Amino acid sequence: MEKKSFLTRIVLYQNLGFLAVIVLCYLDELLKLPTLIFSDHPFAFVYRRSTLEMLLFLAVWLLVSKSTRRLLKRVRQLEEFLRVCAWCRRIDFKGEWMPLEDFMEQGFDTPTTHGICPDCLRERKEALARSRIAQNAEPVTS
Repeated sequence: MEKKSFLTRIVLYQNLGFLAVIVLCYLDELLKLPTLIFSDHPFAFVYRRSTLEMLLFLAVWLLVSKSTRRLLKRVRQLEEFLRVCAWCRRIDFKGEWMPLEDFMEQGFDTPTTHGICPDCLRERKEALARSRIAQNAEPVTS
């Protein structure tokens, strides 16, 4: 849950930043900041220019916001993956590596039992048959 709130804060800060830029640009035109800073010449407020700037910022904001949400959705999806050891097949559950059977009992409250899938059964039978053939083909030495 902590990661989700962190990702939500990222979107919030991004949106607040864009709002601040839009407000500053609009206030810049309203308060006539260029005249106050650079000269005493009168400055006419041009609504078209500030409106155009605001619309441009809104368009960029929407594009950036959409791509950020898509990226954060992908990050959440990748973080939800269950990590399984490729060698011993133990599972990382809440920072603890445990056998699959223990994970099933803890994570899903599901008791487990053992079995064999049809593909593995076929492979085991073939391996057993090859082993028997190899044993019978060995020359007997005394």
